[in-house]
Amino acid sequence: MFAFASKIAKKLTTTYLVQGKRMSSIKLLNQSEAVNIDVELFNDYKFSVDQLMELAGFSCAQAIQKVYSNKKLKILVVCGPGNNGGDGLVCARHLKTMNFNVELFYPKRTSNDLYERLAHQCSEFGLRFLEAIPHQGHHDLIVDALFGFSFKPPVREQFVPLMDFLLKTNAPIASIDIPSGWNVNNGPSEECFHPDLLISLTAPKLCSKFFKGKYHYLGGRFVPDKLQEKYELNLPQYKDSDSCVQLL
Repeated sequence: MFAFASKIAKKLTTTYLVQGKRMSSIKLLNQSEAVNIDVELFNDYKFSVDQLMELAGFSCAQAIQKVYSNKKLKILVVCGPGNNGGDGLVCARHLKTMNFNVELFYPKRTSNDLYERLAHQCSEFGLRFLEAIPHQGHHDLIVDALFGFSFKPPVREQFVPLMDFLLKTNAPIASIDIPSGWNVNNGPSEECFHPDLLISLTAPKLCSKFFKGKYHYLGGRFVPDKLQEKYELNLPQYKDSDSCVQLL
């Protein structure tokens, strides 16, 4: 299923099993394409950041609920300072409304109105923010919303202990869009963790070719048809009212 990194970087499409049917040629986005699509969604289609964040975060929560349906699970959502962290905050709130037991670790808060509102909403919904990295074994599932597709290695020093925690945990990890620490185009290094669930947003990224976990979902039912056609994304159809679709 996997090839050398040099070959992966040149292969822009892949084949997935979507809802029991094999579907070919789903576009894999490189880092610059992912950035450009976001810019077009904002500028040309007039989506706001919080609008896309709400749609993305809800789709992530729905994918997690489909894979890990046991409401007794204790879930830790780890959020970074950027948009991926914002998706994580929204995801955590929706998981709470789905009756999961959810806690948050948000070590570097972003001081702008949007992120402050998202964190405030989580607090008002009864979510607990941890003050330090928890001990191993305290959670049954970890949601990784630390770094998104704008990340470029290496990991900043202040996040190294958290990355070490993710690498050593025995709990399954669900990564939002990009497993944290991975190169968006070329995938993981030897020091990177491998998630159990990957939830790609908008379209899978090139690094998803290196994913070797159990479940891969696509989330974010918000890409206009014209934009899909322009980038030849060939995205799968979402079922009924679902905001996510299983690729693997």
